[in-house]
Amino acid sequence: MGKLGKKARKFAKKNLQSVQKRQRKLKSVYKKRAAKRDGRGLAEDPEADNVEQSTARTQKVEDIGDVSLEDVFDDAGSDIEGDDSDSDGFLSEDENFMLLSEPRSESQLEENSDDAASSVQNKDIRLELEKKRKRLSRLKEKDPKFSKFLETNSKRLKTLGDEENFSDEDGLTDDGRQSEYENDSKKLLNSSAVDSLCQVVMEQHNVAALTRLLNGYRAACHYGSESSRVIKDSGTFSKILMFVLCEVDGVFRKLLGISGPNDRKDIISELKNSSNGKILKPLVKSYLRSSLFLLNEVTDSQILGFALTRLRASTIFFAAFPSLLQRLLKVSVHLWAKGEGTLSQHSFLILQDVAAVFNKECFDKCLITAYKAFIGHCKFMVPTLYQHLQFLKNSFVELCSQDVPKSSSKAVVSIQQLAKILQLGLHTKKEEAVKKLCSWQYAYSIDLWVEFISANVRDYDLQPLLYMMIQIINGVAVLFPGPRYLPLRVKCVQWLNHLSSSSGIFIPVASLALDILEYKIGKESSKPGKDFSFSTSIKLPKHWLKSRSFQEECVSSVIELLATHFAQWSYHISFPELATISLINLRKFQETTAIESSRRGVKRFVDQVEQNVEFIRKKRDEVAFSPNNQQSADSFLQFGDAEEIKMKGAAQELQNNELDGLPQW
Repeated sequence: MGKLGKKARKFAKKNLQSVQKRQRKLKSVYKKRAAKRDGRGLAEDPEADNVEQSTARTQKVEDIGDVSLEDVFDDAGSDIEGDDSDSDGFLSEDENFMLLSEPRSESQLEENSDDAASSVQNKDIRLELEKKRKRLSRLKEKDPKFSKFLETNSKRLKTLGDEENFSDEDGLTDDGRQSEYENDSKKLLNSSAVDSLCQVVMEQHNVAALTRLLNGYRAACHYGSESSRVIKDSGTFSKILMFVLCEVDGVFRKLLGISGPNDRKDIISELKNSSNGKILKPLVKSYLRSSLFLLNEVTDSQILGFALTRLRASTIFFAAFPSLLQRLLKVSVHLWAKGEGTLSQHSFLILQDVAAVFNKECFDKCLITAYKAFIGHCKFMVPTLYQHLQFLKNSFVELCSQDVPKSSSKAVVSIQQLAKILQLGLHTKKEEAVKKLCSWQYAYSIDLWVEFISANVRDYDLQPLLYMMIQIINGVAVLFPGPRYLPLRVKCVQWLNHLSSSSGIFIPVASLALDILEYKIGKESSKPGKDFSFSTSIKLPKHWLKSRSFQEECVSSVIELLATHFAQWSYHISFPELATISLINLRKFQETTAIESSRRGVKRFVDQVEQNVEFIRKKRDEVAFSPNNQQSADSFLQFGDAEEIKMKGAAQELQNNELDGLPQW
């Protein structure tokens, strides 16, 4: 290899970390040798230290910069291993006829195989039939009930095979050409054939008829995606779908002898060990596989909702098919996140059932998949999407609450990811880090775990998560102090108020709220600017900062946040001291503001707070205990009287009715 050019060597020396590392090692070796010769210690090299520190910081920034909220959880090893075969889900009707009839004799097998003795394929088929015959013989000897089961089904199959209405009458396609199934017209299902099959299945629980219906159901689910033709018309299509989705779960349970609530272990043992279960297992698998394919292909929300509702009744059968269970999780999470209204609700009910029934194996998978879908779905905010995102957040918190200890471990990982991104923004203030912090993904991730902590902090030990979230929220509020980030600051104070009220821990938020009154507002612009929605934004447009609406929004937001904060501690013995600084700042603003509507709102709020302060002071003067008695201080006004209840109603009215027209966050 030739020698590098001057530019290449210069680039390598400046940018390659391996070159810098090698240079530092050589410098340290030379210094050690010089120190030995001189008999002195190694002197510190400030330049080398600076290089090492800068390199370490660069490496740290790069690692944190690669962090993504969607990829916070590692999926390695979380996939559910399954035994899904390469089969297309089609059930061999001939094989099932054979399984439910009397075993054939050896002479019959030899006569049937004489014409194809030279064919390797026929030899394999003959060997397979011989194995199945021996297996049936052993089953008959071990289980007399199974023998009776075969005899009854053999008689039913003879009557079923004589019916001529299973075939297509004319054997022609819609355009007059001869059907490709002319030699085997029984595979074509028309309306009368489906009615007969449904009647036989419901009255006699005939497995062979059920097999044909399930093959028709598979064809209906694959309708339009495959060239094979099994269903004659749209009426037949509808009948097969409705019957299989509504009735096949009950038929499976009756054939397996399952009634009432059941455990997944019972289902697995029933399908694997019992004689009926071994015969029905391919049928159950075909039904589940076809239903999952239908959910991936259909776009109509009503059909999807109905299919999900009926498939939910058969959730327990997925215990025997782990690979299909994994597919069920994926399609349910997708419809939960992307669907709307009842479709999203039905999908979430399936996720709840899977997490409850398959807790040990599937809860983590459910949680991770749902979190990624939620975070990926809230990259952008539009007013029409707000309600759906609130539903996704609340339902995810409900899913987490099914197993709080496991969910807490996942929450720790996600919150640490949020802290890393915040640390990068505070130390470097790079554009990439700031964009990540000031994004709906980051805001909704905080909102998600705030809701989870608030819902469970009273019943579980979530104090470490609580303190981590408080630090993160305070850091975000400090990092974005400007007036353009008013919506983000308001959300930060709301999160802190929510955590404080749910945990009962005092969190100082008055200073964060009062800072909003210090925003410098420019001269009002004559241009109206574009339409703007305050509730669906994190960062305000510049033209909005010069509008009268922005000034009113600042005042109303401060009053709303402080009212929520004061209402929580309105009966606490230290409320007069808590409200003192806020009252001073509000009176000062009331005297200096030139907006009459803002002055009236602030004055009314100050009067209400002062009344509550006087009430607490009056009650405090009547007590006999000293401030050192912490237990008595905590129980101050715990039970209250009529006057206290009256004050509580006034505070609640102030919070709910006084500030009409405030933005809903």
